Amino acid sequence: MRHMTDQLERHQVALYLAALAVGAAVGLAFPIVAHPAEAAINPVLGLLLYATFLGVPFAKMGESFRDWRFLATVLVVNFAAAPVVVFILSRIVAHDQVLLVGVLFVLLTPCIDYVIVFTGLAGGAKDRLLAAAPLLMLLQMLLLPLYLSAFLGADFVATIDLAPFVEAFLLLIVLPLFAAGLTQLAASYTRWGAWLQHAVESAMVPLMMLTLAVVVASQIAGVGARFGSLLLAIPVYVLFAAIMIPIGMLAGKVARLDPPGCRAVVFSGVTRNSLVVLPLVIALPAAFDLAPLVVVTQTLVELVIMVVLVRLVPRLVPATHAETRTRADRN
Repeated sequence: MRHMTDQLERHQVALYLAALAVGAAVGLAFPIVAHPAEAAINPVLGLLLYATFLGVPFAKMGESFRDWRFLATVLVVNFAAAPVVVFILSRIVAHDQVLLVGVLFVLLTPCIDYVIVFTGLAGGAKDRLLAAAPLLMLLQMLLLPLYLSAFLGADFVATIDLAPFVEAFLLLIVLPLFAAGLTQLAASYTRWGAWLQHAVESAMVPLMMLTLAVVVASQIAGVGARFGSLLLAIPVYVLFAAIMIPIGMLAGKVARLDPPGCRAVVFSGVTRNSLVVLPLVIALPAAFDLAPLVVVTQTLVELVIMVVLVRLVPRLVPATHAETRTRADRN
């Protein structure tokens, strides 16, 4: 099993691209799968995050949360720098309120779920980012209405239902986190617990492939049917990622973070909360029926960007000689 896991990890980028292609092909060839695939997104994503959280040593979580320099950097990047970038880029779609609403919803909310997976794949500090996830979720719930009020007006904010936000937080963060903690505890005392932890951690790459394929298959037909209306949002998403990469790198350098911490800041700044914010956008009035597809388009663009960043960010933020030597000793 260890040999197979190593092979999967070695070829993970190609496998993720293949998963995206398979999801797109299935979703376009069989539009009927869109509804069941959409219903499967949260369970599959929850299972992926459970596997991710299993790889984080909970005994060191308190130590990670005390890293105030890292936390402050992540918060500044996401809640000070990112909104400025979003406001400037959103002028591209400002003439179309539905496009504008979708773009603002998704780009103003930092990711708190699969960003942890991609951060770990790129050698970033996923434990510190995991420790920051509850705070990131809480702050975006509090600040999103304020940002939307500033960008769209107070009348629009009154139409937002925050209940789906809370539900997503409980199902995608709290439940997998609690289950992973119990599994780690069982692994410390029982043979079956250790076997379960090892088996689930070894399935990380297949679980990520499944998540990517399910998300794309569930949404690609809807996006394709209205692609002309969504086309203008794509450069906004690409430009956002391109701008947030150097901002994250600069913030990490100014804060004097180590390479894993800096990589985590970059991923946090680039990755948005599309899957969690989607229920919020679906709950908007009927006049905004295109807005969910605007959010989903960001997901599709971002997944491709994430696969690229898994290889690109370690080159942009190289490890120190000491870290490289430590990793070699572990191997």
